[in-house]
Amino acid sequence: MSDTGAVDLDKRRFLTNSTAVVGGIGAAAAAVPFLASWKPSARAEAAGAPVEVDLSKLQPGERVTIEWRGKPVWILRRTPETLSALNQDDAKVADPESAEPMQPEYAQNQHRSINPEFLVLVGLCTHLGCVPVYQPEVTADWNGGFYCPCHGSRFDLAGRVYKSVPAPLNLEVPPYHFVADNRVLIGVDGGAA
Repeated sequence: MSDTGAVDLDKRRFLTNSTAVVGGIGAAAAAVPFLASWKPSARAEAAGAPVEVDLSKLQPGERVTIEWRGKPVWILRRTPETLSALNQDDAKVADPESAEPMQPEYAQNQHRSINPEFLVLVGLCTHLGCVPVYQPEVTADWNGGFYCPCHGSRFDLAGRVYKSVPAPLNLEVPPYHFVADNRVLIGVDGGAA
């Protein structure tokens, strides 16, 4: 009020607007940490997040292991000799064409991959979840592959399970697709090849 007892409306509007602005800033400052607490931690996000892998330095015959959703995922760059040896294993494996419905559609073939040169597998035995050992060496009765030391299951270099071993199914092929010729994204199914 002024000396005359009249209300100064301009001063009142200024004080009201200033209070509203300061109150809004305070509410936003309080809301940001509150809303951020609802967001999953970086560790939780990383546990299920897709993983992009550069394959340009992977030489034929080499394998790289990455982690996706807490599981080891193998990427093997197969040689032409390895791919031709898959034909020799068809009679020895339980599911040569990966017809079991647990596999993505693009893995339901002899080489079990989108690009025959690159094999992408979850590195856990389908029997009890042990980690098989990569054994690319060829012998008289073995064209190379993966051997599970826990109970003796064997898989060829396409991850197909041999007959008469404890493992009931081929090694799992995770969802993946190529984002470029030498880059693969694991964890996101890009559809058929």
